[in-house]
Amino acid sequence: MKLGSFASVALFSLAAAVEEPEGHEYHRNPADDRSPCPGLNVLANHGFLPRSGLNIDLETFRYAAHAGFNYKLGSVDQLFQAAIDFKLSTTGNSSTIHLSDLAKHDTIEMDGSLSRNDFLLGDDLTFDPAIWHTVALNLDLYNTGPSEADKYVTVETAAKARAARVKDAMAANPNFNASEAQMMGSPGTTALYLTTLWDDEADAAPKAWIRAFFEEERLPYLEGYDPATRREKTFDDVTAMFARVVAVNTEPSKCKRKFRS
Repeated sequence: MKLGSFASVALFSLAAAVEEPEGHEYHRNPADDRSPCPGLNVLANHGFLPRSGLNIDLETFRYAAHAGFNYKLGSVDQLFQAAIDFKLSTTGNSSTIHLSDLAKHDTIEMDGSLSRNDFLLGDDLTFDPAIWHTVALNLDLYNTGPSEADKYVTVETAAKARAARVKDAMAANPNFNASEAQMMGSPGTTALYLTTLWDDEADAAPKAWIRAFFEEERLPYLEGYDPATRREKTFDDVTAMFARVVAVNTEPSKCKRKFRS
């Protein structure tokens, strides 16, 4: 089902609140250790990862990605392994990480984050409302009507919002890292959040789910998110979404004027 036929989708995917799993209620404590990655913080805020954000191993990450986001067990291990390969751990155990370890600049954390400032310009760890507000406007998150299509973010919209954020960051940050790895990692983060929150029938991601995920670092159970009833995903889904994101033409269209002689 595509964007022209949203009415029945909305009734089921957006209307009914889902009860939070017992023991995984949303709690946010400013004293807990957190990362620059909203998705990991979401899992910690719901207790799928340790709520403290400390001493996380592969098995714990594997369980959290499955139970919270419905990724097949073991299918996104490479996301955890990247932190180990970059030697980011400060736990004293090279096979575990604290969430804040991921804030080390130019490793997993990159310039042009959708919700954090660049390292050179300030705090690259915590949510930045001003940065996010511009991204949210480009995603059109605050327009949720009157049509059902207005309740969703398409791949095209997400890709263009990501590109606009990178353009803004490059203009503001004279030391912006424009390496090939950075340019691939940026659409990769967009592909990851879209895959995590994707509604297969709508072929889009609900705006309400994206707002809860980024703004509150919360699983959108209140907005109808239920991982137990959704298709189990793998890293192949992230790869396929990445291909869709990078295929979008994010350059502004150039209108040709015709003049009469």
